[in-house]
Amino acid sequence: MTHPHRDARGRPLVAVTGLGVVTSLGQGAADNWAALTAGRSGIHAITRFPTAGLRTRIAGTVDFLKAEPMVAPVLSERFAAAAAEEAVGQAGLGSAFPGALFIAVPPVEMEWPQRQALAETALAEAAEQTGEITYADLLRAAATRRFDDWHDLFIFGTVADRIADRFGTRGSPISLSTACSSGATAIQLGVEAIRRGEMQAALCIGTDGSVNPESLIRFSLLSALSTQNDPPEAAAKPFAKNRDGFVMGEGAAALVLEDVAAAAARGATILGYVLGCGEKGDGFHRTRSSPDGAPIIAAIQDALDDAGLTPDRIDTVNAHGTGTPENDKMEALGCLAVLGERMRSVPISSNKSMIGHTLTAAGAVEAAFSLLTIAHGRVPPTLNYAVPDPAIPLDVVTQARDLPVRTVLSNSFGFGGQNTCLVFAAEPA
Repeated sequence: MTHPHRDARGRPLVAVTGLGVVTSLGQGAADNWAALTAGRSGIHAITRFPTAGLRTRIAGTVDFLKAEPMVAPVLSERFAAAAAEEAVGQAGLGSAFPGALFIAVPPVEMEWPQRQALAETALAEAAEQTGEITYADLLRAAATRRFDDWHDLFIFGTVADRIADRFGTRGSPISLSTACSSGATAIQLGVEAIRRGEMQAALCIGTDGSVNPESLIRFSLLSALSTQNDPPEAAAKPFAKNRDGFVMGEGAAALVLEDVAAAAARGATILGYVLGCGEKGDGFHRTRSSPDGAPIIAAIQDALDDAGLTPDRIDTVNAHGTGTPENDKMEALGCLAVLGERMRSVPISSNKSMIGHTLTAAGAVEAAFSLLTIAHGRVPPTLNYAVPDPAIPLDVVTQARDLPVRTVLSNSFGFGGQNTCLVFAAEPA
């Protein structure tokens, strides 16, 4: 007899009992869902810093939440806290969270304003005012202890420590970065910990506030960004033939995962189930997928196998859909390889057409939108799909489509790195 709280392999079923999201479309699941299904774009001209002379001058920045200083770790913490507050509040778990924190955060380093301040101090402290600053001068400036707060701020684990303290999660928080799949990887780690019986709940977050001059320029030098700045809302074109790159975005999403038995015992409302996780590394190239698509195909297949589902059970695909020529082509290849000819008629949509690529947060944001798709029976549209690509024969949703969605495949594919796929469902398999 099948146990109602375990899957076919005897593992604890994992439910989602809370979700929160912040993107350039707004704060909170309700505002994001309303904007997303209305096809409203959050991509706009950057006002946070000067963009004169830059090839790309647009992004999906979250301008309604402020931070001081305006640097990636502080913004990332701000977004993560807002998303987690909504998720934990919805789950109704109280002030002491009964599980661990798994949080995807962007790689951090001192940003230009802080570097300039350190250099100015080094110059002022230099014995000889030559105008040249050596590494030894920088070390002497750091030794003055004026910059200790910045040292703490730009440590990779700082965001996780602060979020863990704020929400009272148990044990040492896990910070992770697996490129563009990071948010999905955080969810996967939470699922696996619950399945192993290590905890009954997990707070899983993906957050990213790294729209800054240096990140923008670095992606631009990789020729990864769209340069179609006017109008901003028309720049991101996932799966379209005239796609020319992604648009940077930022935000966060948080999921509260629980062992179904524990959730049922306390009478929690279940928003959906995480049935399967699949991952595969791709070391072919820093910015390109393996030409045969093997890692992407394996990640999708592993997610279905882990969920115990056949491809015909997938009702819609929440695409990674970056809008880069290479990534979209390889995602389509992977989906067609696993789901077969049926994939040509499976609705697929990319929210990056409206919010941009939220980088480290993307997998978690896509997870939240997948669960909202199931809850509302509505597939969000993909904007700017005016010129279909004959090499990508997919059913790209261009207007919000009402469907009885029971199961969603959510893809997260990192630039030349980690591929992570998740399967969400309205009910156990």
